[in-house]
Amino acid sequence: MDKKTEILIVEDDAIIASGLEYALTQEGYSVARAQSVKEAAGAAARRRFDLALLDMQLPDGTGFEVARTLKAGGAAVIFLTVADDEGNIVRAFDTGADDYVTKPFRLRELLARIKRALNTRGGASPAVTLGGVTVDTAAGKAYINGAPLELTALEYRLLLLFVSNRGQTLTRGQILDRVWDAAGNYVEDNTLTVYIKRLREKLGGALNIETARGLGYRVD
Repeated sequence: MDKKTEILIVEDDAIIASGLEYALTQEGYSVARAQSVKEAAGAAARRRFDLALLDMQLPDGTGFEVARTLKAGGAAVIFLTVADDEGNIVRAFDTGADDYVTKPFRLRELLARIKRALNTRGGASPAVTLGGVTVDTAAGKAYINGAPLELTALEYRLLLLFVSNRGQTLTRGQILDRVWDAAGNYVEDNTLTVYIKRLREKLGGALNIETARGLGYRVD
């Protein structure tokens, strides 16, 4: 029998957590629940999860405090929160979040986002090499000719997007959609320009991110 996908729900609202657990179980997932940072950390230490749904505000801290631990263990992370200000959103993605969903949310949309995050996480091979750059998707790290490449979470996501779509021109809208939010409507367009510039500087001559004028960017 195939191993079930393991999902951790970190949510202190029992009604929301119970509803999510039921819906995810009906979809065939194996589900565990935690109500606090402490419980989530304990669950992550005992069990390997494929994905975690994290509430931003918890009784003993924030979802940020367990997000990096879960990401280090190979889990995709989706924040579920009432906080929709840009500061929290940017911080979530800098922490390594795969998606950010505000409450109240539509269940079918959330399930679709979960599937997308799992497919993105599991769809790429463990190591992708292009030019002088290697991206280890299992470890969430990148290297230039074997030397570690220091990247922020957003820079890493951009790099992974480019190497996973080699030879394809990605529009700015597509990049914003797939690296940030599904609607791409809360990150200013010039933010992307800044991150592309920073990533190019760090890559040096190991990998060229080409500008397709009037269209977007591509990597061959």
